[in-house]
Amino acid sequence: MGPGASGNGVRTAPAPRSAMGPGVSLHAYDIGVLVVYFVFVVGVGVWSSIRASRGTIGGYFLAGRSMSWWPIGASLMSSNVGSGLFIGLAGTGAAGGLAVGGFEWNATWLLLALGWIFVPVYIAAGVVTMPQYLKKRFGGQRIQVYMSVLSLILYIFTKISTDIFSGALFIQMALGWNLYLSTVILLVVTAVYTIAGGLTAVIYTDALQTVIMVGGALVLMFLGFKEVGWYPGLEQRYRQAVPNATVPNTTCHLPRPDAFHMLRDPVSGDIPWPGLIFGLTVLATWCWCTDQVIVQRSLSAKSLSHAKGGSVLGGYLKILPMFFIVMPGMISRALYPDEVGCVDPDVCQRICGARVGCSNIAYPKLVIALMPTGLRGLMIAVIVAALMSSLTSIFNSSSTLFAIDVWQRFRKKATEQELMVVGRVFVVFLVVISILWIPIIQSSNSGQLFDYIQSITSYLAPPVTALFLLAIFCKRVTEPGAFWGLVFGLVVGLLRMALEFSYPAPACGEVDRRPAVLKDFHYLYFALVLCGLTAMVIVAVSLCTTPIPEEKLARLTWWTRNQPRPELEKEAHEDRPGALEMPCGAQPAGGGGAGNSSQGAEQHGAPRRSWGRLLWGWFCGLSGAPARALSPAEKAALEQKLTSIEEEPLWRSICNVNAVLLLAINVFLWGYFA
Repeated sequence: MGPGASGNGVRTAPAPRSAMGPGVSLHAYDIGVLVVYFVFVVGVGVWSSIRASRGTIGGYFLAGRSMSWWPIGASLMSSNVGSGLFIGLAGTGAAGGLAVGGFEWNATWLLLALGWIFVPVYIAAGVVTMPQYLKKRFGGQRIQVYMSVLSLILYIFTKISTDIFSGALFIQMALGWNLYLSTVILLVVTAVYTIAGGLTAVIYTDALQTVIMVGGALVLMFLGFKEVGWYPGLEQRYRQAVPNATVPNTTCHLPRPDAFHMLRDPVSGDIPWPGLIFGLTVLATWCWCTDQVIVQRSLSAKSLSHAKGGSVLGGYLKILPMFFIVMPGMISRALYPDEVGCVDPDVCQRICGARVGCSNIAYPKLVIALMPTGLRGLMIAVIVAALMSSLTSIFNSSSTLFAIDVWQRFRKKATEQELMVVGRVFVVFLVVISILWIPIIQSSNSGQLFDYIQSITSYLAPPVTALFLLAIFCKRVTEPGAFWGLVFGLVVGLLRMALEFSYPAPACGEVDRRPAVLKDFHYLYFALVLCGLTAMVIVAVSLCTTPIPEEKLARLTWWTRNQPRPELEKEAHEDRPGALEMPCGAQPAGGGGAGNSSQGAEQHGAPRRSWGRLLWGWFCGLSGAPARALSPAEKAALEQKLTSIEEEPLWRSICNVNAVLLLAINVFLWGYFA
């Protein structure tokens, strides 16, 4: 991730071919593997969307609250590890060594916090989206709308666009296809099964793709290590990986002396250790505990124990990217120092189209150079899997946010079916925006791209982290405090972001003219300070306003999560037609959901509908007959089941033991590589 790419809008399209050597053509076996993979994924998507209850809010957006721990854990991993992570993490590993792997290992702690602290509160509160939780916790509309809009902006401009760019870059390097053609095909396939199947299709296809992703990446890791002479060979060859063309009187071309240490100097390190441990925790709390894309996976669990089990599995899987993404990036630099480690701006421009360095091509370069026939097709499938799984997750979560937090605000009387259709149409809108955004990313330099994701997150996410922590742990916080704290945090974050984009970091050999607040104040330190300042503003304003009455906080904070539901809320809930806290059409017994009962009714009662109408109805999860109305007693039983955070003692103990074991492994790895 070379910082400060020159914004001279160089088109990157034809350039990558030279990085890969003469035009790489795929063997018939590779193409066979790719085709089999696509057929299999679409098959899994169709199968899961047929057995899903897609006709209700809870069925479509929360997978009918019926998911087991293993697909949740796999989905937590794959919705986070997009193609952007493969390219960006390997590239930063190639440029700076092991420390960036700490971003992945830090996630283990936060995944456990999600399962043990945050999810119990969210389930008890009975919410579908994070802004909805804030609305229940504080009352008022403005925080809910602010959070929904901020989340959608962050998704479109960081997650969706960068994943598409890096995935398309990889396909273009490997297949020589047109960037637009490959992206459009990918997006269309992805959108079809997200729209048709909802969260169930997304989670099952994610589980399949996690297996393929981890398997393919491990194969490449072993081939790479074999090539350099395993870990001792990597240490020796990485330290000697100096390109032939260098910039005179500079040290940019030399690998960092602390490349094999995780914890680096707090002042002069490129990723200082206090920032990596504390500052990163602020960003990771936003990502893993309050971000709709991730939390929605855990909220779809059958029970709290399944949500915790998913967190533990996700935590184990997040230990792996250090070994199968970061280290292969370093291996790529050790094997191809002239391309991956280039520093001369003109040479870099020729190799990969970015003047600040070509570390982003580290992973694709390794795939094309080392993978044997057949497996190369598998590895391209892995990157495509990473791209599609993170996109499906974002599409599904964005449609949830839009339908429930934005659309419902303007159409108070919206029926459940209307919300289902709106959610699906919004996915189509996102696909169109994503395709239009590609040329902008393509002309902005790839060197800047990953810095751009990290920095935008570190400027916009810390206030959200501060707010959620205080909302869950501090009963005294009020709506005005929360709102003005968020506004203050946003203003400070935007100021720093404006500075960052006004003063790009210098290329090798140039004088650094940035102000000290940018040059000497690392973005991870900034995240920590911004989170602290926001928390102070929230508490200060809250103390000056009337506290929220105790009875209104039942089941909405860590301390009140086990209290009975307030009577007032029950009545209000029953009066509202499109109540979203529970899937209205879901049924008390079993997980069959309304989808099945209404399909039965449809077959008996409406034989005259045309095939086209029936297919459209299935695609949108709309049934011909109205779902059976639930009696008040059934409604209460269902409500009770959906917001229950009780666990069986045996499974609670199994989850706790596994969590302790996972943390022990994590601490050992930090210590070993520190």
